[in-house]
Amino acid sequence: MAAPSGAANCEDFAEFQEFLRVMRTIDDRIVHELNTTIPTASFAGKIDASQTCKELYQSLMDMHTSRERIIKNCIAQTSSAVKTLREEREKAQDDVALLKQLRKEQTKV
Repeated sequence: MAAPSGAANCEDFAEFQEFLRVMRTIDDRIVHELNTTIPTASFAGKIDASQTCKELYQSLMDMHTSRERIIKNCIAQTSSAVKTLREEREKAQDDVALLKQLRKEQTKV
C-alpha cells in the first residue's frame, strides 16, 4: 500500500488528521493484510510466504517512517509559528487577535 500523494497541510488541523487517518489504513487493516499475505495450505507451494511477509513488513515500516516524518515536520512548523507569535506578543501585548492566534497555534502543538 503506497503513501497518499501530496504533502500534509499542517495549517488545517482537521485536514492533517484526515491525512494521517488515510496513512493509517494499512495498520487498521492489518488482519486483512496478513490473511491475504500468508498463503493457505492449498497455495503454500505457489507463494513464497517468507518474501510476502518481508514485503508487508517493509510496507508497514515505510508507512510508519513517512507518518513520523510528517508529524515531526508539522510539530516543527507549528512550534516555529508559536515562537514567532510569542516574539510578536512581547512587542504588542495589547493585541487580542495576536493572543488568539498564539493560543490557537499552541493548541495545535
